[in-house]
Parts: sequence; C-alpha cells; structure tokens
Amino acid sequence: MSFDRLWADLLPVGRSADDGGYHRYTWAGADTDARAWFTEAATTRGLDVRTDRNGNLWAWWGAPGPGAVATGSHLDSVPNGGAFDGPLGVVGALAAVDELRSRGFTPDRSLAVGVFVEEEGGRFGVPCLGSRLATGGIDPARARGLTDAAGTTWAEAMAAAGLDPDGIGADPDLIGMFDVFVELHVEQGRALADTAHPVGVASSIWPHGRWRMDFTGRADHAGTTRLLDRADPMLPLAHTILAARALAEEHEARATVAKAHITPNGTNAIPSLVSAWLDARAADQDALAAVVDGVREAADRAARDHGVALAVAAESTTPLVEFSHDLRDRLAGIVADRVPESAGPVPILPTGAGHDAGVLSAHVPTAMLYVRNPTGVSHSPREWADPEDGRAGVVALADVLSDLLSAPGRTT
Repeated sequence: MSFDRLWADLLPVGRSADDGGYHRYTWAGADTDARAWFTEAATTRGLDVRTDRNGNLWAWWGAPGPGAVATGSHLDSVPNGGAFDGPLGVVGALAAVDELRSRGFTPDRSLAVGVFVEEEGGRFGVPCLGSRLATGGIDPARARGLTDAAGTTWAEAMAAAGLDPDGIGADPDLIGMFDVFVELHVEQGRALADTAHPVGVASSIWPHGRWRMDFTGRADHAGTTRLLDRADPMLPLAHTILAARALAEEHEARATVAKAHITPNGTNAIPSLVSAWLDARAADQDALAAVVDGVREAADRAARDHGVALAVAAESTTPLVEFSHDLRDRLAGIVADRVPESAGPVPILPTGAGHDAGVLSAHVPTAMLYVRNPTGVSHSPREWADPEDGRAGVVALADVLSDLLSAPGRTT
C-alpha cells in the first residue's frame, strides 16, 4: 500500500535524533519542509494544490467547487511531539486517494485534501488557528499580532513564508464548497487498545480552552531578601497548579499547567513575572466553568497572600462539539463492514482533544475516524499506531470517501 511509502518519506521531517520527538512549528524550517513534502506528493498524484488566504493547503481531486467532500488534518506538532497526531490524517488521505484509484473508482464530485496550519498552537499559542481563521472564529487583527517565544508575529512569519498576512480571515467561499469533512486521526487514549477494532468513530469533543495567567511580583536577590519581604510570583503559581489538579479531580475533568515563562529566569534571582498557561477540559460546559472559575479564585487568593498582582485572559475557548449523529452512524456502519461480527459494534468515542474537525463542525457536517493507539500516549514520542492499523485506517477512510463521493448533495 502507498501508505507505507508516504509515511516513510515524511517520517524524518522535523524528527529529533535524540528521542524521536517532532518539532514542526508553523512557518518554520521543518513545517516548511513538511508542507513541501505534501505539495510534491499531491502534485505527483495529479492533484491540484492550492494555498488558501490563511495558509492552509488544499489538494483537489476534481475541480474546486460546491458539493465537494473534504478530508485531511495537520502537519505541525507540539514541542517534542509524536509522529502520528495530524500527519496520520494527511498521509492517510493521500493514500486513500491511491486506494480508491486502485479500485477503479471515479468520484461523482470533487475531493479536497487539506492541511491546516497551526493546529497545535505550538508556535503562536492559539490551537486550530488555520481552521479558526477560515471559519471566522478569530479576529484577523488578533491573529496577525500573535507572537512566538522570540517575539516574531504571525504576520511577520507568514510574510517571510511568502504569503500575505493582510488577506487572512473568514473564507466563506472556500468553506461553502464543502458538503462534508472527515478527519482521520490517531486515537489519543486507549479506548480501542483492548478491542478487536483498529478503527473507531468520534462522537464528541469536550469543551476546552487555554487561559494565560500573569503573576507580577518584584525582582530581588534570592540570598539577601528576607522571606517576609518578598513578592515572589512563583509561590501563587505553585498554589494555582495544585488547585487545578484538585479541581480537575473533583469535577472529573482535565486541568494542566505545562507551560510557563519566568522573568528573569535566574537561579539566584526572585522572579519579577511568571506567565503560565492553564489548559482545561471537561465533559460538559458546567464542569469546565467550575474548574476554570475555581482555578481563578485560587490564583487570585494566593496572589493576594503573597503580594503579587494577577491578570488572567482566555486565549482560546471551544464549546462542546457533538458530531452529526446521522453522519457518525453512517461512518460506523461503513467501518463495521470490514470487521468480523464477533468483534461487536464499532466503538463510538468522545475525546478531550481538540481538532480542526471540531472547529469546522459548526459550519460543515463533520466526522472523525480514530486509529487504534496501543500505548494510549499522545503529544509524546511514545505516540504510536501499528502499521497494519494505519493501513486499516486508510481502507476505512477510502470506504467512507467512496460512499460520500458517490452521493449527490449535502451530507447531513
């Protein structure tokens, strides 16, 4: 299957020689190389590759126009991320085109294979930025002003990549072409690991978001400043992290503080500023609000106790996504045809992970297929899918696309 060749070609791009983790950041070297790989692979297959106004790539099988079916994912990564999150859906989409052609299939309508930019938010902080821009989910002026760790703005990085940052924003003409979007993705958990099913179907995406917390204290000498005289922003941050964990346990949610910038970041200096990011997710909006509000209250209380100022701002929020039940059930039926009846029903899985499919779902009927991950680990070099399960994902996607591309009109 062409999946193996495509996967082998992409695998080295942006991979660390030390531990196998990936560093593909939007508009930077490895991401640029990955985009070039996609363009070449798609062009070789006779697909028409275009870049939309927000920098997302689209490879068309058939003429761009209304009534199209879309699939794809992303190629960027979190810092030291895994190989499968995003790329599996891009490689799988190209391989599915090959699979359909090998069957002698001729689509009745056009197919678009997409690569969304900055899905992880690994460089500029806002996840699913390419799909948010295309659907009008973020103000273009705000997006242009987003900065990376070195202070480079989105606008500057996009211009350096040869694209026009003044043109970013909602693209209803593009989104309006799509009757349906299906994303193939590695499972980010172990729900499929102990089943006979290499492929499952998504049911929903938990509401989630990212909040920036700036704790402003007073820089001073670590050795000469009395404890009572300090305004150390690290202390309220520590209280906040512990509160986040306790609140997540209380509400059966997820709350993580995994990124922080410390100023001046010296071993013998009390910091003047600590900026940290809360990632929170829950099964419903009420639980999420309870966690985030509780973390804010704990942070505010600890900041006051230690003479530190606090500012909190939401950088991105995503409501609960319920994928189309009709489309979900349609996909589950198609996938089930490849699985022995003794395996039982195809698993229908919720997830706490965000995806471009979730952003698009408010505008286009959307569904997701998950490929089994025996480790259950994601956003890590230990993320994994067995090659035979990857191939099963390609076959499942090809089966789904064959069905959708043969159906006239909007798919619900």
